[in-house]
Amino acid sequence: MSKQANKPVKAVFRLLKWMLISFFVLIFTGIVLIHSIDFSLSEEEIQSSFQGLPFPLEQHNFRYEERNIFYAAIGDTNKPKVLFIHGSPGSWDNFSGFLKDERLLDDFRMIAVDRPGFGKSDEGRPERSLEKQAELITEVLIRENLFTPTLLVGHSYGGPVIARMAIDYPSLVNGLIFVAASIDPELEETKWYQVLVDYPVLSWILPGAIYSSNEEILALKEELQLMLPLWQEIQVPVEIIQGDKDNLVPFQNAFFGDSMLVNAPVTVLLENEIGHFVPWNRPDLIEKSMYSVLSKIDTVTVQE
Repeated sequence: MSKQANKPVKAVFRLLKWMLISFFVLIFTGIVLIHSIDFSLSEEEIQSSFQGLPFPLEQHNFRYEERNIFYAAIGDTNKPKVLFIHGSPGSWDNFSGFLKDERLLDDFRMIAVDRPGFGKSDEGRPERSLEKQAELITEVLIRENLFTPTLLVGHSYGGPVIARMAIDYPSLVNGLIFVAASIDPELEETKWYQVLVDYPVLSWILPGAIYSSNEEILALKEELQLMLPLWQEIQVPVEIIQGDKDNLVPFQNAFFGDSMLVNAPVTVLLENEIGHFVPWNRPDLIEKSMYSVLSKIDTVTVQE
């Protein structure tokens, strides 16, 4: 083959070489950036931000079925309780703004949990099963006052978790608030980079929260499919908050929830010009739903 004929071949190999180098530089840069992210508050920040409130912040750790579960709680144990469940990744303090709201503290006992695989609940040890996550988190409710109404607020991945809790433990759940929740299996799409980091060669260098997030999201579509025949078992009042500008969870998830909750009173709140991060950007929407759902609960049916 002539030198002239070799030129296109060499050009292709040079292009492939630089594409490969660029790919690994991109991966390395992403890993560095990920390691620089801290999804939780420091203990000093927690203590500082919760000073001067009418109730002290409680931090609880317990062990259940060889797993550590952490949750924070604040407020009168005789008030209706609200359990906040974060998305993926995330931690209990994603809801710290609610827990230190004195107006809410007048009316609710508020609880926020580190889901299995995140924060102080064995970060980096993912739990792919929604059924198991529901079981583990329900143990938090069992350690609280069972004789007060219980509302569950689930953001993003926390949405299917609260649905599963209401399905499996109906006597412990009195109302649900879905916030930008990933609940429709048909809308779950696996991204190429999620599959990539599932391989040991890359997954071992990821921070624990990112690894847990990737693992549970990879399993989410199948987990949601398993729940399809179970939605009809939910009978408590439900409100669904969804923004029409959500780039992470399609707004059609709200319509899916409305269609599947055939035995529950449902209110869909499709908000204009609202994105995915409702707990931070529009906490007022969640607060309004807390009072709305509580007003719909028949207190006679609360666990006796």
